[in-house]
Amino acid sequence: MTSPFLSYTITGEPFRLFSVPHLAALGLLCCAALILYLSRARWRKRAANRVLRLSLAALLLATELSFQWWHVLTGSWSAAYTLPLQLCSVSLLLSVLMLVRKSYRVYEITYFTGLGGAGQALLTPDLFYPFPHFRFFHFFIAHAAIILACLHMTWVEQYRPTHRSLWKAMGFLNLLLPVVVVVNNMTGGNYMFLSQKPANPSLLDYLGPYPWYILSLEAVALVLFYLLYLPFTLGRRAKPSAAAGLTD
Repeated sequence: MTSPFLSYTITGEPFRLFSVPHLAALGLLCCAALILYLSRARWRKRAANRVLRLSLAALLLATELSFQWWHVLTGSWSAAYTLPLQLCSVSLLLSVLMLVRKSYRVYEITYFTGLGGAGQALLTPDLFYPFPHFRFFHFFIAHAAIILACLHMTWVEQYRPTHRSLWKAMGFLNLLLPVVVVVNNMTGGNYMFLSQKPANPSLLDYLGPYPWYILSLEAVALVLFYLLYLPFTLGRRAKPSAAAGLTD
């Protein structure tokens, strides 16, 4: 018999938006990000850098593998729900590649999709399992690790996105979209919420009915990406960036 920690069904109250566990998880992420920023010079040392990068990559990979394992264990694995085709799942796999290879090209995309997607997911989680269920920990650790991976490459590795990076990220999303639509049609899934809105409250609730909210998402993604790029635009006015010279 599966323990309550791993059970597929829950008998108590489901996850509540901005509950104490939700706010605590967000607070822990903010503390981790602050520590990473304040200690960024220390993590640039070769040995420490390698340990942190590979540890983050291993943590990200472990969250995805444990998610798949949990679905197999509970008999709930389905191609309609558990393929790594949600935006944050794609960003997670890109983050692993980015960290292991120290790839600037992957960073150009992951900076925007990772921070934008995981940030929004943490603020309005599509999650039913409350603390202290396995899925609660999995959800917040995976999304927080995506954000920390992007911040590591920005603060520790000193990578910087360019305006071209922003459009590369938009292009990547639009190339990914038809692939996900085909998979959704084949499996009956709702990856990237392209078939219907999530059940829990989210930004999509304000973007119109299906399918018009998908078009609205394009505009929202572009605005969000520009907001993520804004700090570097302001910084470049004072000091030219060396990001253009970065390669894999």
